[in-house]
Amino acid sequence: MDGGHGFRTARTGSGRARTISGRARARFRTARTGPRTAPADSRTASAGFLAGPLGLLVAPVGCLLAAAPGLLIGRVQPILPLLAIGPLMAATFLGARRTFLVSCWTVLLALAAGLGAGTQPSAGFAVRWGGLLLGCACSVYAARQRGRLRERLAEAREVARITQEAILRPVSRTLSGTHVSTRYHCAGRESSVGGDLYDLAVTPYGLRVLVGDARGHGLDALRTASDTVTAFRELAYTTPDLTALARKLDVRLAPRLAPEDFVTAVLAEFGPGEVRLVNCGHPAPLRSGRRLELLEPRVPALPLGLHPEPHQYRVRLQPGDRLLLYTDGLTESRAPDGTPFALLTESATALGEPTPDAALHALYDRLLAHTGGPPTDDLALVLCQPTGVTAPVRV
Repeated sequence: MDGGHGFRTARTGSGRARTISGRARARFRTARTGPRTAPADSRTASAGFLAGPLGLLVAPVGCLLAAAPGLLIGRVQPILPLLAIGPLMAATFLGARRTFLVSCWTVLLALAAGLGAGTQPSAGFAVRWGGLLLGCACSVYAARQRGRLRERLAEAREVARITQEAILRPVSRTLSGTHVSTRYHCAGRESSVGGDLYDLAVTPYGLRVLVGDARGHGLDALRTASDTVTAFRELAYTTPDLTALARKLDVRLAPRLAPEDFVTAVLAEFGPGEVRLVNCGHPAPLRSGRRLELLEPRVPALPLGLHPEPHQYRVRLQPGDRLLLYTDGLTESRAPDGTPFALLTESATALGEPTPDAALHALYDRLLAHTGGPPTDDLALVLCQPTGVTAPVRV
């Protein structure tokens, strides 16, 4: 999430509440208007291409061009510092072994050019050659260190991926009379770490579902998402009221968040024939059934971390109704020409699939067809379909 979903400001009854909300809204809008991280696909592709055949070709050819005057014109002295550019280029794009090969090629070219120019041993000659050899050695060492750093970075990304999989457990099962299916898609190709989150809890008060979106990307967003899920798992089983649960989550998260950070979230609690919702600055859930509609809160609330004043609202569920909870990676996706994703139109067909799993798969396929490629923001989808009378589980 880069800025979160735009929400309407809740009307408060006192001037003090309006002042606090105004400051929080300013922080929220400031965060929303921050620059969106551009996809790194083009940069990654170009770097990978240079690290392959092109990188192995460019450095030796550059050395050959630098040594060409000494090779073709016998009396022209080779510019040894210029020849060191080849190994330095190789260290930037290639591994230590290939950089060593380029360095050997550079030394051979320098030797051939020097012999062709009739270079005589002297103090200046020794200094220049010493500088060239030192540059080659440093290039090989730099390439080796860069390789080690890349290995460590790959290990860190793998740890982050495993951690996120532990947080975002894939679900496709019936819990307390409601079938729940989940999907998570990360926009970043270099790392599968994002700030979107969801979690489920079968509590004495019914099945509770949390879907949220922590501001930002990377490890900071993952840390915030982990804190949110951990707090939900601790509080969902002991807090009878959904609004009180949202307030407790805010109290738990606020001290751990940076001044400009927040978490948009929606809480859902399934009961017999209805669902109870609390929305804290998150995109409105979508109900699919006899009619398709967004379940907007009557009184919008600020995200978690900004001290919201949440309100609960109830929605009746008819047999066959489905409730889609999602993050703003769905609503803020754009086609190449800038056209936004038509949530209601596309969902009307996709959510009509026979099974919840097939419905989520169809919805994501429609999103890819609209954007012409992977979405530029993280995306979490949770589809809930009551299968009968929801009976709270006593624990």
